[in-house]
Amino acid sequence: MNNSKGKLNLIELIGLVVGSIIGGGIFNLMHDMAAGAGAGAIIIGWIITAIGMIMLAFTFQNLTMKRPDLDAGIYSYAKAGFGSYMGFDSAWAYWLSAWLGNVGYATLLMSAAAYFFPVFGNGQNLASIVMASVILWGCHFMILHGAKSASFVNTIITIAKLIPIFIFTVIMIISFKMGIFTHGFWYTPNGKFQFTDVMSQVRSTMLVTVWVFIGIEGAVVFSSRANRRKDVGRATVLGIIIVTLIYMLVTLLSLGVMRRSGLANLSQPAMAYLLKSVVGSWGAMIVNLGLIVSVVRAWLSWTMFAGQLPYEAAKKGSFPRLFAKENKNGAPINSLIFTNVCVELFMFSFLITASAYNFFYSISSAGILIPYAFSAFYQLKYSLNENKDDPGRSRNVVIGVIASIYACWLVFAAGENYLLLLMLLFAAGIPVYCYLQKHDNHTKVFGPIELAVAGLTVLAAIYAIYGLIVGSITF
Repeated sequence: MNNSKGKLNLIELIGLVVGSIIGGGIFNLMHDMAAGAGAGAIIIGWIITAIGMIMLAFTFQNLTMKRPDLDAGIYSYAKAGFGSYMGFDSAWAYWLSAWLGNVGYATLLMSAAAYFFPVFGNGQNLASIVMASVILWGCHFMILHGAKSASFVNTIITIAKLIPIFIFTVIMIISFKMGIFTHGFWYTPNGKFQFTDVMSQVRSTMLVTVWVFIGIEGAVVFSSRANRRKDVGRATVLGIIIVTLIYMLVTLLSLGVMRRSGLANLSQPAMAYLLKSVVGSWGAMIVNLGLIVSVVRAWLSWTMFAGQLPYEAAKKGSFPRLFAKENKNGAPINSLIFTNVCVELFMFSFLITASAYNFFYSISSAGILIPYAFSAFYQLKYSLNENKDDPGRSRNVVIGVIASIYACWLVFAAGENYLLLLMLLFAAGIPVYCYLQKHDNHTKVFGPIELAVAGLTVLAAIYAIYGLIVGSITF
């Protein structure tokens, strides 16, 4: 019997990793990066990101192999390593990140649709909310009826996503001008490298890089379908390097066609309007079509994922049991309803938020930093507790150290405003956690350290409310 039947070779694994990471965010990437950084800082930012993401990928890969019993999701590493409350916070943050990202997808999708149907304006008007709601609940009922994507549909969608990116890249290479690229290379007052200014710019790119790499943990899981075990690590590293190079090409080539200030002022999706400025309307049409197909697929996937998260967590006792209810098709009905009602309510913020896409991708990225950070910390803790004679221990400790440093840097780079806003959402989860503990008949809801963390969360949430009222916290 051939055990390799249905397994994937190295090239197929790399393709799977690349395809699962690249999503709708790439279509606005040049605008999002140029908004706060020059070409020099962007290059540094991508190098840091490549190293950090590879270490995170190795973290997920190692923990998947060492702790296969922790199969509820990457947030389960927080509970295993740091207790129930940290596990709940990690699951809560992961869920928030998933559905808040869907709100961001909604405005990006309607911005692309507005190119063909001007009634949607900038993707943030009432017509956009109505149409996005129709799509949201259409996805909802498809999932409830057990709809699953066929492999050929996934292939078609992947092609539809990558063709515009390929065309864009080729045209940017042809149109690239070194004089435009080097103009304001360091984006500093004197035009020269200044460490403080440049690192501030690098910091501004970090939430953008996290947003376009969200899903990296899923890529590692998928890559475990390898025909040869040693191909898993190779595919992970090579896939992330290829994705990083694609992202670098898209951003840096754009800076050689249009100056940073021009890119920063493009409407979304920026790729469409940049290509239109070079080749005319057909370029924008191709990009917008590719984006619509890509985002609809991503939205369906993340709607499924956002509904599945609390369902899986509820089965493990990390979320209230009502989220574990299934319908006759095995779909997590209560979890989906609650999740998509949250998405629906937050879509109304389109009417009052200046740049809804930037706001929601930033807070979604900030949210996922929590489970990423706890995963890195647990990788380090688990590796340090291994026997010194265990094969690969030293390597795993190094991975844990670098991944932990990277995670801490990302939390710092997220910025005070987004972290304070996250504290509001975390504070809203505290009553849920208390209910869970009482429901499971725990005599103590919090341990001493957990109580301190919960108390600081509440204080930070109160400060965030005050800041929003007086206007000291803005986005």
